[in-house]
Amino acid sequence: MRRTTTSLALAAAALLLAGCGSQSGSDNAGGGKVSPSAPSSSAPAKGGCAADVQLKAADGGRTVCVAKGGEVRLTLAGTKSRPWKPVTVNGTALRGINAGFVLQPGDVTAAYHAVAAGTVKLTSSRPLCAQPTAPGQVSCKGIQDWTVTVTVK
Repeated sequence: MRRTTTSLALAAAALLLAGCGSQSGSDNAGGGKVSPSAPSSSAPAKGGCAADVQLKAADGGRTVCVAKGGEVRLTLAGTKSRPWKPVTVNGTALRGINAGFVLQPGDVTAAYHAVAAGTVKLTSSRPLCAQPTAPGQVSCKGIQDWTVTVTVK
């Protein structure tokens, strides 16, 4: 009996950890997995930088270039149980503008106008796993970080 209990506990722990490692963009079955893709941008402007840049969660870890006078817009699709924190800006080359409305709980949107040459880091984070909803459920403390470096020329 003891061997069966131990085996079941190990199997449950393995399944839980496998679920926590997933970086699905949604808690719904069939939700899109985050996959690497180039950030959407318009045709290059002066200096080879895009006039406008559109960022998503899959763009985390990238460096993008936007022309002075252009715009950077981003949408991070989260869920109610795994919400994105508001985006923080480290640098002065971008100025926040109205991004519009966030329609889904857990999503974050932001928009910036490129006002000066320089480099800015945009950052956010969210839990890797949904938080437990009942006593006795296992939780993970993993965090999914999102950072994009924006160069304004």
